[in-house]
Formats: sequence, structure tokens, C-alpha cells
Amino acid sequence: MAQYGAQRNPASWVSHITAAVVSQPVIRDPAVVERTNLLNMAKLSIKGLIESALSFGRTLDTDYPPLQQFFVVMEHCLKHGLKVRKSFLSFNKSIWGPLEIVEKLCPEAEEIAASVRDLPGLRTPLGRARAWLRLSMMQKKLADYLRCLILRRDLLSEYYENHAVMMEEEGTVIVGLLVGLNVIDANLCVKGEDLDSQVGVIDFSIYLKSEEDDTSREGRNVHISAILDQKNYVEELNRQLNGTVNSLHTRIDTMEKSNTKLIEELAIAKNHIIKLQEENHQLRNENAMILMRAHQQLQATKASLEAEQSYRHSRLALGEIYNEPCSQHHEDSEMGHDAESELAPMEMQHEIELAMNLLEKDIHEKQDTLYGLKEQLENVKAIKNEMYQKMQHSEEDTDNKDVADRLGEKTNQCTAMKHLEHRDKDLIYKTRSITMSYIQSAGSECAPQYKLIKDISF
Repeated sequence: MAQYGAQRNPASWVSHITAAVVSQPVIRDPAVVERTNLLNMAKLSIKGLIESALSFGRTLDTDYPPLQQFFVVMEHCLKHGLKVRKSFLSFNKSIWGPLEIVEKLCPEAEEIAASVRDLPGLRTPLGRARAWLRLSMMQKKLADYLRCLILRRDLLSEYYENHAVMMEEEGTVIVGLLVGLNVIDANLCVKGEDLDSQVGVIDFSIYLKSEEDDTSREGRNVHISAILDQKNYVEELNRQLNGTVNSLHTRIDTMEKSNTKLIEELAIAKNHIIKLQEENHQLRNENAMILMRAHQQLQATKASLEAEQSYRHSRLALGEIYNEPCSQHHEDSEMGHDAESELAPMEMQHEIELAMNLLEKDIHEKQDTLYGLKEQLENVKAIKNEMYQKMQHSEEDTDNKDVADRLGEKTNQCTAMKHLEHRDKDLIYKTRSITMSYIQSAGSECAPQYKLIKDISF
């Protein structure tokens, strides 16, 4: 009856069905669970590696346990969903196949792939893949290489199943987590290490938490914060030093440019100095030539002055010579007048003879004097011609004018000499006339004397 009542009551029937559904567990896809587990393990491994490396404070080597566990986790992530390739002899299931594609997608990975192929002692593809992961870790390019690989899922589909980590979003998250490993410096010895026979087993004891671990983690965090502060300080100091170095480089460049300009200006100044020295030397030579010409002109002027002085002395001497006969003639005339007045007509003849003798003597002396004056006049003319030739070779116009004036003066002096000669001729003529008057006054007795005077006249 109770069972029948329960069957007839709809509310109780619905409640029974709901309880049955709730009591059943939710069934999840095993591939999703595997991907989630691998993602969580990758997070724990990467986080623990970064924290332990920063607390360690120096370059990591191959024997460091967290680093070894990181490579084991990465190996499991890359093996998840890997397709099995059949061959004639055996089945091939290795992660080296997809890693070889990286060198085609990223040219920077060619060097790593070539180094892995050349390493001695690597016999299996798995060993080459492990060596490739370690070399990429040392280069801090692991995240970049795997990102290039994940972006080409069309190529990965040849090696992985559709539910593999590398084909889903978990692979992208893991690659993003790998970027944090760039702060770690690792020095891994790949050559000589047995990478073919290593067993990849995850040690979960490293990631189990305890109170001691929390305490040590807090101290580690404090230490890490201090290290980060020091790192920031060093980076800021390095930035300031880089700025100082850049400013110094800029100043050095400006100094080099200014030094180059100064060197060019110095070269120009040296060329200018050389030109000025050449001009100075040329001017000195011209000055020496001018001094030489001036000295020559001075010597010529001195010679002309000496000739002029000699001409003046000769002129004064000729004047004195001329004045003496005139004075003597004047005295003779006075003496003749006195004799005429005092002497008697009987004594006139004797006096006339004496006067004639004196006049004849005087005439001969004057004739000799005139010959001497003619010779001096010819000498003066020769000096004049020499001075005129010298003046033709002279370069200064003012000196030419002075010499021309002097020559004019000398010409005037020559003209005066000619006048003196004419005056002498006039004096002789007057003497003849006086003599004739004396003869006429003496009468017929003086006829022979008159004849004598005519014979000696010139």
C-alpha cells in the first residue's frame, strides 16, 4: 500500500528522481582533466623555479632540482596528445619532430638546431629534444620559439591530436608563463650529459606546502623584495650612468667637431701667415731696390752738385779774370788822360809807344784768357751733356725737374760767358778806337805806330 501510495503521489516521485540525479557524480572529459593538471603543474613548476632562483641569487646549473623538475614538466606538456608515427621497424613517438619545425618558422633557432645535431653522444630524438630545451632556456628564447610553434596549429596537427595541450588554450597559457623565465640566468652543460636515458618523473614533494615552507617562503619573499629593490636601484643608477655617458658622448662629439673646425681655422691661418710672409719678403726686396735706386740717385745728385760747385768756382774765377783787365784798362785810361794832360807834345810819341806795348801785351794776355775760357766752356758743355744723359736714366720726375733747372742755370751761365766774350771783343774794339784817337791826335809823326797797331790787331 505504501508503495502504491508513493506511485500515485506525483510530488514524491519528482523528489525521488531529483535526489537520484543529484547523487550521481558529474563525468568530465579525461583529456580536459589531463590538460588542466599539466597546466597547474606548469604553473607550480614555473613559479617555484622563479622564486627559488631569485632566492638562490646566482646562475643556475644542471644539478639544480627545481630546474630539473621544470624540464620534466615541459617534456610531459610536449608529449601530451602526440601522435604515434608507424614505421617498418617500430613505432616513433618523440617531441623532436615538432621542435624541428621551429627553425623553419624562426630563423634565430637555426643555430640551436645545428648545435643539437652536432652534439656528440645524442643517439635518440628525445635526447635531442631535451638538449634543444636546455639551449633555448640558456638563450632566454624558449617562450618565443614555442609561441611561433603554437601560432601554426596547421603544422602541429601533423604531430598532435586535437585534444593535446599544444593544440588548446592551455598551451597558450603555458607559453605565456614561460616569459617569466627570462629573468633567470642558467648555465647548463649539455655536452657530455646522458640525455637519452633520463627518466622523466615528476616529484610532487617539492610542491607540497607546509608551515615551515610558508615561513621560509615569507622570508624568501622579503629577501626577494630586497633583491628587487636593489635591482631597481641598480637599474636606475645604470639609467643615470647611461644618460651621463650619452651626454659625455655628445660633448665629445661637439668637442671633436669644434676641434676639427679649429684645426681647419689653424690651417687657414697658417696659409695666411705664409702669404703674409711672402708679401713681406717681396716688400723688403722692393724696399731694398728702392733704397738702392735712391742711393744711386743720391750719388748722381752729389756728382751734379760737385760739378755745379766747380762750375761756380770757374765762373767766379772768370769774373775775377775779367774784372782785373777792366780795372787795369780803367787805370790805364786814367793814366793816359793824366799823361796827355801832363806830358808835352814831344813826349807824346814815347808814351804812345809805351802804351802800344802795354796794350799789345794786354791784348795777348786777354787772348790767352779767352782761349782758357773757351776750353772751360767746352768742359762745361761736356759736363752738361753728361748730366743730361744721367737725367734721362733717372726715374723720379722731381729730380728730373731739378736737374733740368740746374741745366737751365748752367745754360744761362754759358750765355753769360758768351756775353763776357762779346764784352771783351767790345773792349778790344774800344781799345783800338782809343789807340786810333791817340794816333790821330799825335799827327803825322805817329803814322808808323798806327801801321804797327793795325798789323797786330786781330
